[in-house]
Amino acid sequence: MDGIVQDITVGTKRGSDELLSACATNGPYIMSNSTPSGEYTNGNDSKKFKGENRISGIMPSRVIHIRKLPNDVTEAEVISLGLPFGKVTNLLMLKGKNQAFIEMNTEEAANTMVSYYGTVTPYLRSHPVYIQYSNHKELKTDNSPNQARAQAALQAVNAVQSANMAIAGTGVPDTAVNLAGQSPVLRIIVENLFYPVTLDVLHQIFSKFGTVLKIITFTKNNQFQALLQYADGSCAQHAKLALDGQNIYNACCTLRIDFSKLTSLNVKYNNDKSRDYTRPDLPSGDSQPTLDQTMAAFGLSVPGVHGALAPLGMPSAAAAAAAAASRMGIPGFASAANAVLLVSNLNPERVTPQCLFILFGVYGDVQRVKILFNKKENALVQMFDCTQAQLAMSHLNGQRLHGKAMRVTMSKHQTVQLPREGQEDQGLTKDYSSSPLHRFKKPGSKNFQNIFPPSATLHLSNIPPSVTEEDLKMLFSSTTGMVKAFKFFQKDRKMALIQMSSVEEAIQALIDLHNHDLGENHHLRVSFSKSTI
Repeated sequence: MDGIVQDITVGTKRGSDELLSACATNGPYIMSNSTPSGEYTNGNDSKKFKGENRISGIMPSRVIHIRKLPNDVTEAEVISLGLPFGKVTNLLMLKGKNQAFIEMNTEEAANTMVSYYGTVTPYLRSHPVYIQYSNHKELKTDNSPNQARAQAALQAVNAVQSANMAIAGTGVPDTAVNLAGQSPVLRIIVENLFYPVTLDVLHQIFSKFGTVLKIITFTKNNQFQALLQYADGSCAQHAKLALDGQNIYNACCTLRIDFSKLTSLNVKYNNDKSRDYTRPDLPSGDSQPTLDQTMAAFGLSVPGVHGALAPLGMPSAAAAAAAAASRMGIPGFASAANAVLLVSNLNPERVTPQCLFILFGVYGDVQRVKILFNKKENALVQMFDCTQAQLAMSHLNGQRLHGKAMRVTMSKHQTVQLPREGQEDQGLTKDYSSSPLHRFKKPGSKNFQNIFPPSATLHLSNIPPSVTEEDLKMLFSSTTGMVKAFKFFQKDRKMALIQMSSVEEAIQALIDLHNHDLGENHHLRVSFSKSTI
């Protein structure tokens, strides 16, 4: 078959330790190794593997070690992990150990792959898998009969990949092979958009079904829509089957999903509207296109989706929390009843219930905060409902506070208990249910339309006429941050944008200065902005 590299051989082996020792030669599988043997662990997984180097300075290799594969994974699905980054030239499956080795055609392709999956956990069949360099420099396998299945899968992939290259007239296809016979690009419409759906939220949801390469979001015909490109068509097919018609949050934000006629997305900018996860070097763009202009900016034409359900009535926040909604069953998403978050890796010397109340209050109405008595680096934050808890988790997990990266997950607790009378608490538990600082008390409040991820640029409002630009710059500089830019709104001087030197500084400034008394019965309102100055 034209386009297939005939000397590629592929191995499939079940239940053996041979490949996990250096230079295994007691069988048909031989791995060339020119680096010292040792141990290596990947991120969250502390299990040690013989022959894998644990030291952080491990030399890059064309051979990639993949662990924690699901039992029913196919060879084609394993191959799809490497396809977005270059040509996969060899494959070795260790199904008995839920592991595999793939060999990329160049070290550069392997480097890009390991770097990408170091920040984005890949999923196969809704299970996270772990990627790391092997200390073996190449895979060598023979043509035993039990390798035929893996060999056929790899050669089929190479055949389609070569055909794509011929059609495109380029050396490397922009998208991976369409293994399922469907486009790897999905068109997503979000109906009943009661809460904002960000690019990061979409990435979190759809990454459960495979490697997400690119996302473009836009508004068309007054509907929030997105184009999302997977590494291959099988992932797109699985995601469509699992998510079409499901709600992201309780009783709202319903996903309508169809295959796009496009086979690849051309992303020019990495910002809050579009992202190419394989190209972290892309600029953010001087300005971010909005509404229908986004489609024109990327030169895309999207066919209409027929048969989508009509939008539901817009519920209030309370109704959304109370409604019995369809849930996705995806790990990491809130159950219908749980609104309590576990916040860990806090700085115990600086964190207070008040600072968590202000920060998490950007994404919902915080009811109670409890810093754990014996583990003060951990806290529980109870939101008004599980939808707000999910919003806070998706936006704040991994953000830096007081010099440490917070970890935000769903708690096993259903409520935060107040201390009993006479119980020692040291002021670590606070009830904020009746606080006047709640941002979302009014159903349908416009604040719901202005929820954005933490950013270095802050939106200021409720500024009295007597307060000058210099007054505000001095005030925000006092939060141990550095003000880089400032701008009053041209048509409304009660509002302004102020840019700090980092996202962490902006977070601290918001905590310190939200509701700050500016005089004349004006209390400053601070929130994160999607704009830049």
